[in-house]
Amino acid sequence: MNPDKEERTAAVSEENIYKLNGRVPLRKAIPFGLQHVLAMFVSNLAPVLIVCSAALVRGSGDHLTSAEITQLLQCAMFAAGIGTCMQLYPVWKIGSKLPIVMGVSFTFLGSLLIICTNPELGYEGMIGAVIAGGIFEGLVGLSAKYWKRFLTPVVSACVVIAIGLSLLSVGMDSWGGGSGVEDFGAWYHLVVGVFTLIVCLVSRYLLKGVYKNLNILVGLIFGYILSILFTAAGIAPMIDFSGISQTIEEVGFFSLPKLVFFTSHKPVFDLGAFFTIAIVFLVSAAETTGATTAVCTGALGRDIKMEELQGSLAVDGFSSAISGCFGCPPLTSFSQNVGLVTMTKVINRFTIFIGALILILASLFPPLGAFFNSLPQAVLGGCTVMMFGSIMYEGIKMLKDCVFDDRTMIIVSLSFCIGVGLTQTSGNFFSAFPQAVGDIFNGNAVAGVFVISLLLSLFLPKEKKTK
Repeated sequence: MNPDKEERTAAVSEENIYKLNGRVPLRKAIPFGLQHVLAMFVSNLAPVLIVCSAALVRGSGDHLTSAEITQLLQCAMFAAGIGTCMQLYPVWKIGSKLPIVMGVSFTFLGSLLIICTNPELGYEGMIGAVIAGGIFEGLVGLSAKYWKRFLTPVVSACVVIAIGLSLLSVGMDSWGGGSGVEDFGAWYHLVVGVFTLIVCLVSRYLLKGVYKNLNILVGLIFGYILSILFTAAGIAPMIDFSGISQTIEEVGFFSLPKLVFFTSHKPVFDLGAFFTIAIVFLVSAAETTGATTAVCTGALGRDIKMEELQGSLAVDGFSSAISGCFGCPPLTSFSQNVGLVTMTKVINRFTIFIGALILILASLFPPLGAFFNSLPQAVLGGCTVMMFGSIMYEGIKMLKDCVFDDRTMIIVSLSFCIGVGLTQTSGNFFSAFPQAVGDIFNGNAVAGVFVISLLLSLFLPKEKKTK
C-alpha cells in the first residue's frame, strides 16, 4: 500500500508515534513536537545573532538595527519551520519523507562573516550568495544518483562519527553557560546542567510507555524551573526576561515575516561571494548525507534510499535559498534532532510536523519566540550531551558493518587524524592559503574528515579477495 494513502486511512493511534506514517493524538503529538523545537531553538537563532550583529550594510558601512535583527530572528524560525515541513511532506522530489528537522547552520559562519563584513558586499552580498548557493546545492542534491556511489559506507560512517565529535564541544559549551559568556563555568551553570541531566536520565527510566521518550522535555522544564528559582532568589542571574518586553516594544505582539526583496536590503549577487560559499554548501551536503543516513540506520533500522538522499539534499539547498529570501543564513538538517530521533525512536512525521507548526506560530508571535530564547544554555547543555553522543554511537555502529582491513584502517585513521587534528592545532594551519580555506577546515572537523575519507576511498586500491 502507498505510505501516504496508508497515513490518510489509518486510525489515530498512540502507537503510531514509533511509526514513520500515521496520525498521533494531539495530546501526544504536541509535547513530542515541542521537545524537538526546544532541542534546537537556541542553536537555530544563535548563528543569526552572530552574523547579523556583525554584518555591514552595503555601501554605508552601518550595522543592522536592533529591530531588524529581531525581525530576522523571527524569519529564521519561520524558515526553519517551512524547511522542516518540506522534509516531512515533499513537494515533487524535494523532500525525504524522513523525521528530519531543519535549522540555521553553524557550518557557514566563517564564510558568511567574511562576506557580510566586507563593505563592498555587506549584508546584501551575503544574502545574494545564500540564495544562489542554496539553489546550487539543491541541484547537486537532485543529481545525487550520479555521485552517490562515491560515498562508500566507510565515508558515510566517518562523517556521522565526525558530526557527533564536532557537537561534543557544543554540548559542553552550553553546559558551562554558553560560549564566550563572562561567567562561563560558574558553579550555578554546572549545577543546573547536572540537575537537568539527572532529571533526563531518571525520567527516562521512571516514566512508562511513550512518555519515557519525553525525558528531554521533562529535563528542560525542570531545569528551567530551577533556573527561575535561582534568579528569583538572587542566587544567580540565570534568566533574563527583558528580551520579551524589548521584543514587544520593537516588533509588537504579532508580525508577519518579511521577504528581503520588500526591505531596504535587497540581495546583491556577486560571483566571488558565491564561490566563497559554494564549497561550504558541499560540506553541508556531506553533513546532511551523514545525518540522513544516521536517521535511517539509527531510527528506522535500514539503509538510506536514493530518493530519500536526493530529497533530503534538495531541501537542504532549496530551503536555504528560501531562508536567504527572508534575509537569513542557510539551513541544514539539525544534528541535535537527529540525536533525539535516534535516542527516542520517535520517528512519526505528523508529530514532528506539529513541532514545525509550533516553530511557524512562534515566528508569528515574536514575544513567544523571545520566551523560548530565554531558555538558559546550561539547561540545554544538560539535555543535549547524551543526544550528541548518540550520534557518534550510530556512526560507530555504521562503521562496524564495513570490512575491517588495512584499507579501512588507513581511511579511518587518516580521516580523523587530519580532519579532527586540524581543529585542534594551536595556530592557523592554512595560513599560507586564502582565508576561506582556513575557515572551512580549521574549525569544522566534518569538512576535513569528509574530504580526506572521500579522497582515500576513491584512490586507495581495494584489497584483492583471496580464494
